[in-house]
Amino acid sequence: MATLATHSLDQLADACLVYGQAATMQSLNAVVLEIAKTDIPVLLVGESGTGKEVYARLIHRLSGLSEAPLKKVNCAATEAGRLLRDIQGESGRGSQDAGPRTLFLDGVHELDSACQRVILSSLPDGEPRDSSGRTVFRIISSTPRNLEQEIAAGRFLRELYFRINGAMLRLPPLRERKEDIPLLLEYFFLKHSNELKKTTPDLNSDARELLDSYDWPGNIRELENVAKKIVAVGDPALALADLCATQVSVQIDDEKLRVSSLKVASRAASRQAERVLIQKALERTHWNRKRAAQDLRISYKSLLYKIKQTGLEGKKKERE
Repeated sequence: MATLATHSLDQLADACLVYGQAATMQSLNAVVLEIAKTDIPVLLVGESGTGKEVYARLIHRLSGLSEAPLKKVNCAATEAGRLLRDIQGESGRGSQDAGPRTLFLDGVHELDSACQRVILSSLPDGEPRDSSGRTVFRIISSTPRNLEQEIAAGRFLRELYFRINGAMLRLPPLRERKEDIPLLLEYFFLKHSNELKKTTPDLNSDARELLDSYDWPGNIRELENVAKKIVAVGDPALALADLCATQVSVQIDDEKLRVSSLKVASRAASRQAERVLIQKALERTHWNRKRAAQDLRISYKSLLYKIKQTGLEGKKKERE
């Protein structure tokens, strides 16, 4: 496994999920180790399945609030009243769960306007602290969306964006860190072999090549599902049959798209070139279509059709 500069990540049970040989992961982990020690609000941005919740929990466990609970809020399912109670509990007002905690807003782009205003009103200074200066609660948010575009579309409050975006961390998709696939597979094979009481599978070169060539639209979550299926089935070739079929289908679709695009481009270029030649012939003959047809070596009837087809008929009317 890749060696990290510190012991902090090594001590966590899910450490393998944040290991990475890719330069982007090494940089991300270095920043996380420093940001986690502060009370700065963190915004985790990445495609579905890239590990945003894993990183939210990692940041919490490396922070000064690690002994306190982490409260996860499903932003797609919460409402203003419930969210307010969660926040008041964090700040110690009228709740048995009162005390310092980390508030994880999962899918923050899903918050409706009322919930956004609740959070904004709870962060008057951007840093929720008590009278003694102690951090009361820390906000970590996650989203697969571009929140600046959400703001432009009127779906997200600009003021809230700047409050939760103390530090933005972008999690790379798996297709941009494929050198980490063997490491992640090893972790998932061990995990699910223990869970399912199965033998840890051994992949041949063809299977590894297939896994490396696949684009992983579902990212790490999809990779784990595939790894679990391989463990459960016990036969990598059989378990990867669907993935292989999907890969072939995608390649065929891509090829069709390229061929289709080439044909479309070719037809468009041909029509444009034909239009230019006909227009020049008509201008040379002062729109004498019989002479133009002779110059172009096509029949008069064909020229009339092409004039109409290429829209040059309107050009003559404009001249008149």
